[in-house]
Amino acid sequence: MPLVPRRRALGIGLGSVLGATLLSASGRPAPARAAGRANPDAVASARLAADYWQAQPQPYANNADWVNATFHSGEMALYRLTGDPRYREFTLGWAEQNGFALIPSSSAPFHADHETAGQAYLDLYQTSPDGPHPAYLAAVRQRLDAQLSSGSADYWTWVDALHMAMPVFVRMAAQDSRPDYLDYAHSSYLYTRDQCGGPGLWDPARSLWWRDAGFLHTDTYWSRGNGWALADLAKVLGALPPGDPNRAGYAADMRAMAAALKPLQSEDGYWPADLIRPDRYPGPETSGTAFFTYGLAWGVNHGVLPAAVYRPVVERAWQWVAHTALQPSGLLGWVQGTGAKPADNYPWTASSTAAFGVGAFLLAATEVAVLDS
Repeated sequence: MPLVPRRRALGIGLGSVLGATLLSASGRPAPARAAGRANPDAVASARLAADYWQAQPQPYANNADWVNATFHSGEMALYRLTGDPRYREFTLGWAEQNGFALIPSSSAPFHADHETAGQAYLDLYQTSPDGPHPAYLAAVRQRLDAQLSSGSADYWTWVDALHMAMPVFVRMAAQDSRPDYLDYAHSSYLYTRDQCGGPGLWDPARSLWWRDAGFLHTDTYWSRGNGWALADLAKVLGALPPGDPNRAGYAADMRAMAAALKPLQSEDGYWPADLIRPDRYPGPETSGTAFFTYGLAWGVNHGVLPAAVYRPVVERAWQWVAHTALQPSGLLGWVQGTGAKPADNYPWTASSTAAFGVGAFLLAATEVAVLDS
């Protein structure tokens, strides 16, 4: 089903629908699926990776960036699964050190990377044991309102931006009963998908995403770039109001991506950095693989993807990422460093790691953990 432009006037009753999304009556998330029924291998692997990362030096100052925010998104998913307060406290320490602020930028005031921290701030706000703290979301509200007031929805010019910013808008729409945030998120998604650079970054012939306009009409489909997009779709579908008119379109994009990714998975379970040309940069890559594992597992768990088709794909991917990429020490290896294309930082090794890769792994683990639930 194609995505449809959202009407500016959304009709009577949307506020009540927004209030019925994933939040409980207290404004905090509904209780997580019981960890007691979770896959013990996935839980143990997630704890191993998270505990290893927590033990490393943490340069808190001025690091509310996408690299760390992606880690803390996974860390908070692990907290919701296990209820272990150590994981929430670690993320809270990071947020407090950064004053619950978003990175400013005069040259790109609405840069999506600088909004990623809003996902973790929302997690902390909605899970506070002593009730929500308004200060946690003050900077997020200010940034989102300013972005809407700019009158432009063409800031997301690279595929990573979908994951960095779109879940913040969609979740804040539910949190604050703000349908205009949903309007803006959808308009921005359509711009990235169908207009950026002319034809948009979505390649309908392959059901994959080009990273940015510099790769349009090439055969370069970056694994992590597509992983960002699939993770975004999982997070957005999980936060949308049940009656949202664009749910079906987002789900259709997830199904199309899943069908495209399935034959590109290696026999060992991982995906290469260059999805359709694995010969260019041979070997495994963890961050894209982990994001695909997360998105596909989420789709199976929530009925968007058929389990008979995609559960085996998820299980092969998990076997590789949890038992090859994850070292006995807890270090998550084979992570391509920061970059914008398959070639960047190649070759990476079993000791190559990064915060965002660990975050992707934790997101994957928390969905794999409940495949049987």
